[in-house]
Amino acid sequence: MKKGFTLIELIMVIVILGILAATALPRFINLSANAKQSAAKGALGAIRAAIAIQYASSATGASGIATYPSTVTEAMFADSQVPTEPYSNSNSITLSASAPTAAGSGWRYDSANGRVWINDSAYSSY
Repeated sequence: MKKGFTLIELIMVIVILGILAATALPRFINLSANAKQSAAKGALGAIRAAIAIQYASSATGASGIATYPSTVTEAMFADSQVPTEPYSNSNSITLSASAPTAAGSGWRYDSANGRVWINDSAYSSY
């Protein structure tokens, strides 16, 4: 007597694996969007922390009045690099007093109040 699997058994295994793959695939596709969102929030946190440190250290001057930095530069970060914005893969910083209303790239910074946004209206609510 020969031992092995019949063609029907092999086809059933392939069908079951196909069903499992079809149900699991959408979950993995959604993970990349969640990863970009988390990376954006982490990078925003790093930029905001660097701005807060500059703000606090400006109060130690002669006047004792804290001011936000006029620009965000690479020197404000430990690795001398502005964090990359994950949606456009840019680390440029635009000076502006309002949140973006159109698609852009990089970051947007308001030096009057220290606010930072993603320079794209689709993602600027973080």
